[in-house]
Amino acid sequence: MKIYIMTDIEGVCGIVNFDDWCTPQGRYYEEGKKLLTLEVNAAIDGFMAAGATEILVVDGHGHGAINHLLLDPRAQFMRGPQPGPYPFMLDESFDAMAWVGQHAKAGTEKAHMAHTGSFDVIDFRINGVSVGEFGQMALCGAELGVRSIFASGDEALAQEAAALVPGIETVGVKRGLMPGSGDEYDGEGYKLRNNGAIHLHPEKARQLIRAGAERALRRFAASREQFALLELQPPFRKEVRYRSNGSKPARTVYAEHPDSVIGLLNK
Repeated sequence: MKIYIMTDIEGVCGIVNFDDWCTPQGRYYEEGKKLLTLEVNAAIDGFMAAGATEILVVDGHGHGAINHLLLDPRAQFMRGPQPGPYPFMLDESFDAMAWVGQHAKAGTEKAHMAHTGSFDVIDFRINGVSVGEFGQMALCGAELGVRSIFASGDEALAQEAAALVPGIETVGVKRGLMPGSGDEYDGEGYKLRNNGAIHLHPEKARQLIRAGAERALRRFAASREQFALLELQPPFRKEVRYRSNGSKPARTVYAEHPDSVIGLLNK
């Protein structure tokens, strides 16, 4: 049973804001990497308990966020340039895919540090369906026949994942506090507006993640069809709306691909 884990850092319990915790210049960057890695280890432990035989952990945070020295030695680790980049080394050999530390998509109400790729994005749509970073990779997996079975992050991400992929197992480790979409803000203002959240204790979060990962894989082993495989019909078209940020004006960009979501995301 081969499992693919995509990671990010903004959805991790205890990660309070972007500038201090998510960038190499931040005061708590190394502590943030530790918090993420320990959540990933909890998921690995749960998957292994449910029968996983091979796990690949992909560091999906732009600046990098996995502490390789702390990572569970039963997993392999991927970071660095790769073809595409989508689908980040995911292929048909994987049985299932999961997310740890994932945040909600841009514009999500009461989400903590919500964004899609960058804080400049207002909305990202594929064939009219609004998706964030979770949805983009879930669609890549669906194109390859790999089902999405587990996602942890803030509660807004958990709700987003459950709405997009019926049957997916989710764990919320914190909840954002800010109402509204924030569409009226520029990029820097939007980054700062969503920093308010209520967090579980990190140890409690890891307990929930471990239990959720084990439960997800046991369900998957019993019946893969419990987890929906997303379907969009070609041709594929993306529409990305950007807010203004500094000297960059608000704008909308488009791209199309005749038969592949992965090809579309790489344009």
